[in-house]
Amino acid sequence: MKILVINGPNLNMLGIREPGIYGDRSFSALEEFIRASAKELEAEVSLFQSNHEGEIVDVIQSAYGVFDGIVINPAAYTHTSVAILDALKAVAIPTVEVHLSDINSREEFRQHSFVSLAAQKTICGLGFDGYKEALAYLCENK
Repeated sequence: MKILVINGPNLNMLGIREPGIYGDRSFSALEEFIRASAKELEAEVSLFQSNHEGEIVDVIQSAYGVFDGIVINPAAYTHTSVAILDALKAVAIPTVEVHLSDINSREEFRQHSFVSLAAQKTICGLGFDGYKEALAYLCENK
């Protein structure tokens, strides 16, 4: 199983950015965790991070016919990006949305997700473990 993991804006600042919400582990630690989780599940994983909406749309579009699943943490674009939603709908690759924090217990504007309209599942508030759960879900439901 080939899975594309996409991380959106500011996730590259993990460990620095609001550690009370996102924890004190770095983005490189997250990437290592994702690779180890994929290996455990015998899945092939490719990682991508961007602070730019258009780049995220481009990588989703380029996943068509290449990947069996997508795990996406769209970060702030969760609440604003119809373009990412449309790209996910266009490629129709099974997708799981992940958030490190529980967006449903945060500010009201964070409680709406455009991406959830295309995702088969949304996992919130589990920190790094949410990515492992997302990978496992895709592997089990291929």
